[in-house]
Amino acid sequence: MSELLRWYLTAGVFLAVAVALVAAVMGLGRLVRPDRPQPEKYINYESGVDPAGAGWGQTQLRYYLFALLFVLFDVEAVFIFPFAARAEAYDWFGVVEMGVFIVILALGLLYAWKKKVLRWI
Repeated sequence: MSELLRWYLTAGVFLAVAVALVAAVMGLGRLVRPDRPQPEKYINYESGVDPAGAGWGQTQLRYYLFALLFVLFDVEAVFIFPFAARAEAYDWFGVVEMGVFIVILALGLLYAWKKKVLRWI
């Protein structure tokens, strides 16, 4: 048997043992756990508030958009930091590319501002 085939056989044996262990533990859990179906278990749960009745309302979409914009501009910093750390190595090509990148992000910010997405209240 070749060395390469032996490696694949070893990996296959470990994979089979892992799958068998997961199946055994899941099966044992299914046999041991209590099974008491109750209708309350199947109700949607939203931050401790019942989803039906008074006092429950959907979160407004602008909060999600605000969070999405935060993530977008936070990721911008991830791309700008390496450029700032090695700006001298990129010369004018890097400056132009980073300028284009910042202009595109500024246009996105301006668009969000015009659409009044950044208003919290």
